[in-house]
Amino acid sequence: MIAYCGMDCDKCEGYLATQENSDVKKAEVAQKWSEQHNADIKPDQINCNGCKSEGIKFFFTENVCPIRKCNVDNNTAHCAVCSQYRCNTLKEFIKEAPIIGEALEALR
Repeated sequence: MIAYCGMDCDKCEGYLATQENSDVKKAEVAQKWSEQHNADIKPDQINCNGCKSEGIKFFFTENVCPIRKCNVDNNTAHCAVCSQYRCNTLKEFIKEAPIIGEALEALR
């Protein structure tokens, strides 16, 4: 599944830990992401079936992610197909997660 931000969910550590239902991997991801994003992420927050799924989503993705909200509001599959590609919201998001920019460019 390709997420709204262009990431391949099958390569996401949080998605993979959820699919494997591995508490050990969820703890590893929580620690890594906490350090990367200077946040306090708990292992029980690492639950995601993908931002396009009807199921559970990582708390940031479901409640905060401006990329998901924009794509849902504009009915777009992902940012790479948006007529306003590289809008300010996306530029700011890419600053925090450069891999997103790479993924979207590959989709264009």
